[in-house]
Amino acid sequence: MTDKPNILVIMADQLAPQALSFYGNPVCKTPNLDRLAANSVVFDNAYCNYPLCVPSRASMMSGRLTPKIEVWDNACELPSRQPTLAHHMRHLGYHTVLSGKMHFIGPDQLHGFDERTVTDVYPSEYDWVADWEAGPAFVPSATGMNGVVEAGPAARTLQEDFDEEVAHCAVQSIYDLARRGADAGPWFHLASFTSPHTPFVADKRYWDRYHPDDIDMPAVKTLPFEALDYASRALFFAHGRHRHRVTEDDQRRARQGYYAMISFIDDKVGELVQALEASGQAENTVVVFCADHGEMLGERGMWFKQSFFEWSARVPLTVSAPARYAPRCVSECVSLVDLLPTLVGIGGGEVKLPCDGESLEAALDGRPTRDLVICDYSGIGPCVPTRMVRQGRYKLMYTHGHPDLLFDLETDPNELHNLAEDSTHAATLKRLKFILMDGWDPEEIDRIIRQGQAERLFLKTTPGPPADWNFVARNGDGARYVRRGTGGVDGTKANRRLPRIDPVAPHFPAISKCDVAAILENRMPIPDYLTDDGN
Repeated sequence: MTDKPNILVIMADQLAPQALSFYGNPVCKTPNLDRLAANSVVFDNAYCNYPLCVPSRASMMSGRLTPKIEVWDNACELPSRQPTLAHHMRHLGYHTVLSGKMHFIGPDQLHGFDERTVTDVYPSEYDWVADWEAGPAFVPSATGMNGVVEAGPAARTLQEDFDEEVAHCAVQSIYDLARRGADAGPWFHLASFTSPHTPFVADKRYWDRYHPDDIDMPAVKTLPFEALDYASRALFFAHGRHRHRVTEDDQRRARQGYYAMISFIDDKVGELVQALEASGQAENTVVVFCADHGEMLGERGMWFKQSFFEWSARVPLTVSAPARYAPRCVSECVSLVDLLPTLVGIGGGEVKLPCDGESLEAALDGRPTRDLVICDYSGIGPCVPTRMVRQGRYKLMYTHGHPDLLFDLETDPNELHNLAEDSTHAATLKRLKFILMDGWDPEEIDRIIRQGQAERLFLKTTPGPPADWNFVARNGDGARYVRRGTGGVDGTKANRRLPRIDPVAPHFPAISKCDVAAILENRMPIPDYLTDDGN
């Protein structure tokens, strides 16, 4: 392997490592990822830095935690002045290519990439601005539990359309890059898929790889509403759990769909690796596999992301370069923000600009790393700043204005026993609280977020046609994927499902903004039909 190897980063969307075979899942079938992992350094405790698509990707690309770049929700721009991983790699002589989803918001749709081969599946406008004044149940993207209760097989889905195109363009790019010859210099290619993001609808060929009786069910059953922490209660409404009953059969079908989509992505990973081998570039290419965040998948009765619990905040992370790094497992805590300095280092450079990540090159070589993760969340749901820190076996979850949550993940991997009020863990709580609060002021963060929301909402509602920032790779893509006025995420994906099915109507009535607030503040009880017996 040369001093400046090619680098291929393969990214999935909403993929929890707990669902993968090489992380211990006994059900999901991923032979290509298993082979890749067998020749990789596998990080057992890797985390995103924000459990939501746009902020997580912005953090990964910039090497900065989200408060430093002020990317809070799925309608926030990464500032064009912010150098990204792509800029750093170009400074090292790399040709940079983006194939697939990156969910850039605003007019800068390249952020340092030399070329972009695929239209993004999601909009690049201010359509999905979070609005804390509208309360915890406000969801600008119109996502809800339909993606769970309508799980099932299909002949074709929008996500399959998109990911097939991502794989095709990425494979073609790999061959085209090989055609340039060695004198053209190294390349950096980010191939980013949208699966296994909800809805849990999968190609029947992949759905049929699994039998319902073989599907594992959540390790932690649905918790009673009164047993939930404040952030989880708020997400109960943000995710639409107050509108839909989710049965055990719904859970099983959703998990089957999730596994089926992962198997689909596994095949795409196999196609990319095969292209590297066929083009003669495999021996000189570092292959990284990761995801932007996880998926709760029914654990604790929760779905989607936006929480700090393990299924939402942990991500898969593998680095394959057998000629350079001996395959091993790394137990220390790392995060996506560490990728920028790591890949710059692999490319022979050094990050001289502000960076919140730490290079993982030591861990890749079998040496200790810093074992620390900080993760933020300030989107829909809680409507207050929240933050997590993990170091070693302990994780602290902070929700501004509400009780702390402290877990010992070694003895309590399911995060069921809050140690924050346990005096024997007071020193641990104090130490992690100091790390969490260092340079972070939740009151000031709250002010900045609310001001930014008001500004973007003003721009969003300004009369006249909105600015069109959507990157289009080919004619007609604007009508194929999720865009303003197309019915939101769930509606657009349902319309592209083949064959279509009738949507599942809400089982329960809507609850007013005022009543949601009263329930969360314990001023009124949750309706009887939403007690644990109804969940």
